[in-house]
Amino acid sequence: MLTLLMITPENKEINRFRVKQYNNFTQLTMPYLAGFVPAEFKITLIDEYSQAVPFEKFDLVAITVNTPNAPHVYQMAHKFRKLGAWVVIGGPHVTLLPEEASVYADTIFVGEAEETWPEFLRHFLDGKQERLYRCDYPPDLIGLPIPRRDLIAGHRFTSGSVFASRGCPYNCSYCCLKNIYHQQFRTRPVNEVIEDIKNIPNKHFVFWDDNFFADAEYTKKLLCSMQSLNRKWAAQVNAHSCKDKELLSLAQNSGCIYLFLGLESFSASSLKDANKEFNQVEQYADIVKLLHSFGISVQAGIVFGFDSDTADIFSHTLKHCESIGVDGVTASILTPYPGTELYIKYKKEGRLLSVDWSHFNGKTRVSFQPNHFTPQQLLDGYHQFRGSFYSWKNIINRLSKSRVNIIYNLLINIGYRQSFNKFFSGQ
Repeated sequence: MLTLLMITPENKEINRFRVKQYNNFTQLTMPYLAGFVPAEFKITLIDEYSQAVPFEKFDLVAITVNTPNAPHVYQMAHKFRKLGAWVVIGGPHVTLLPEEASVYADTIFVGEAEETWPEFLRHFLDGKQERLYRCDYPPDLIGLPIPRRDLIAGHRFTSGSVFASRGCPYNCSYCCLKNIYHQQFRTRPVNEVIEDIKNIPNKHFVFWDDNFFADAEYTKKLLCSMQSLNRKWAAQVNAHSCKDKELLSLAQNSGCIYLFLGLESFSASSLKDANKEFNQVEQYADIVKLLHSFGISVQAGIVFGFDSDTADIFSHTLKHCESIGVDGVTASILTPYPGTELYIKYKKEGRLLSVDWSHFNGKTRVSFQPNHFTPQQLLDGYHQFRGSFYSWKNIINRLSKSRVNIIYNLLINIGYRQSFNKFFSGQ
């Protein structure tokens, strides 16, 4: 039997940043791709968030690559090739920069892998594998396998991830989804999503969709079918879709407890920079209040560093987050990923500070020259915001205002607070 190692990588710096957060659900890519693997392979699944990579002899090693992990993956691939493994890499970074990635692997995958990954495995069994497998069109999301969740280790309570759709209909300046998913939003058959959810061993799970409410009518059909499953779930959605009370009622009745809202900024000018003017700052408070009325907690996605941001953006954002009572925040530093409108703009203007992709993690580094402050000022302001937002005083004030899912929200907030403190303590 051939041995196959499938790795979800995470470099040490970002792992140290995330390690104490309680809502880090398992990355779905590798368990999902493992569902395509035939019986001729013995699979070992490794997620570096909680597991060490075994540098041993494997016949085949497969690694998914996002941009900030690219240098780490390239080093890992080199080690496994020296051990005699055939190393294959795919994922967003490979799709965006295939010529770069091809130097570091025996085979690369460009584009989505529903057809190319099974094709490669057949070729590998016959000893006829190729160097490049490319999918230049959006494959159907019909008849997909159930992810191999039985192979997941170290995520007892957070192994539940599933996707119902792929892509996003919008075109934010910092987002590379259009480059990866051929600018086509797609959905899976409702009955297949339901079977996938039933396979999740835990009561709690998260939808891995980029924009779960993007097709409201499809989502409503899915939520109706979820009513009897007795599960609790979270998802990422756009704020203006949350005005649909029918959608929110169905979400509540099917077990929704948390929604991640891509608010991005409390500055209209910054939203314009992001090509996200469909977000209306003056509506945020009403949207959060409406979600709370349906028993749904709000995790706000916030990005710092847009060209319109000035030194007061951090205190301005903190004040507004407190006033509208968001339950939590996932804050990030604006990052110009390769292939995005933002990357092209900053490269043309000479504002990229590094070509070391590990600096493009949006959490611990600034990879470009901001418009109104220095890179260090942006980084310092970002961390100061996080420290203030997850102070005990702020946590208590926000949860007393929200009064939704108190125990769950408290645990999530404590996790973010511990993560912040651990990162800066250097432990």
